[in-house]
Amino acid sequence: MTLLHRLNLSLPIVQAPMAGVSTPEMAATVSNAGGLGSIAVGASDPITARAMIEAVRRQTDRAFNVNVFVHTPPQPDRIREAMWLGALSPLFFDYDAVPPNRIYAIYKSFAEDDDMLAVLVETAPPVVSFHFGLPDARRIAALKAAGCVLLATATNLTEAQAIEAAGLDGIVAQGFEAGGHRGMFDPDARDDALTTFALTRLLVSRCDLPVIAAGGIMDGHGIRAALDLGAVAVQLGTAFIACPESHANAAYRAALTHPDAHTLMTRAISGRPARCLANRFTAFGQETTGTPPDYPIAYDAGKALNAAAKAKGEGGFGAQWAGQGAPLARYLPAAELMAVLVQEMKA
Repeated sequence: MTLLHRLNLSLPIVQAPMAGVSTPEMAATVSNAGGLGSIAVGASDPITARAMIEAVRRQTDRAFNVNVFVHTPPQPDRIREAMWLGALSPLFFDYDAVPPNRIYAIYKSFAEDDDMLAVLVETAPPVVSFHFGLPDARRIAALKAAGCVLLATATNLTEAQAIEAAGLDGIVAQGFEAGGHRGMFDPDARDDALTTFALTRLLVSRCDLPVIAAGGIMDGHGIRAALDLGAVAVQLGTAFIACPESHANAAYRAALTHPDAHTLMTRAISGRPARCLANRFTAFGQETTGTPPDYPIAYDAGKALNAAAKAKGEGGFGAQWAGQGAPLARYLPAAELMAVLVQEMKA
């Protein structure tokens, strides 16, 4: 039985789980249209995660995906953290604010979060996906015993082979074009920056698991191209940011649809490589010689700076994640976007 049939999907379209942007309403809409809607709970606590899962279930009886972060737990380093806060200080002062005295890991990795595991086992969402790495065998076994289909992100062949060896059900091939955080297991390892199509074809050729292509795909023509390369489905994230169902704020939407919208990879915002719309924070990242603390400790500082700037009407320090296809974004409700994607794919 193929992965799509196993999940009872009529369309090979996956809405990417985007922390802070994806909503239960968006996920349910995509699932009701025949695709696979997703919510991201990696930056949430278990109580919030349960509420989000229940909210999706109230709006659809179709399969949906719940994504968690499996990053290596960060190593606090007070000297490095103080130096980073010092580098950010002038930006805080620009908005009549002072940087925090200390910064902390703002959420747990699923690798050590037994409370989140308990919520997922109890609620048993149809699909659970992992980003930044793989949990241990005990967690994988518990989720499989609950009946969850398991997916994980790979940015290269080695990561894909690890996913296969761990007994998961599918691989999300994240190309360098993709918006948001790179799913690299080790953010300090060499990144070959494989494009979506090169990576998809490589994994289809070398792995037995079904491959879902992700990164830079914004319309039905891109979906068809990825399917022609052997992907069983395509994951789109940036394409859904402008939908009214998303949590993207006004500044994020304006940046996404600006005539000069473009993206670049940065560590400055969160401490891990992530593709973001060019803004004041990415400009700082290009200019600074400082090294941010481990993810997500650095993200604590980034969020504090964004809050200070927003309080003064400046939206250019947000985590405005987006892929290279950002200029192709369309302001459409999620259901209409799904219909357009299908029309383009068939054409």
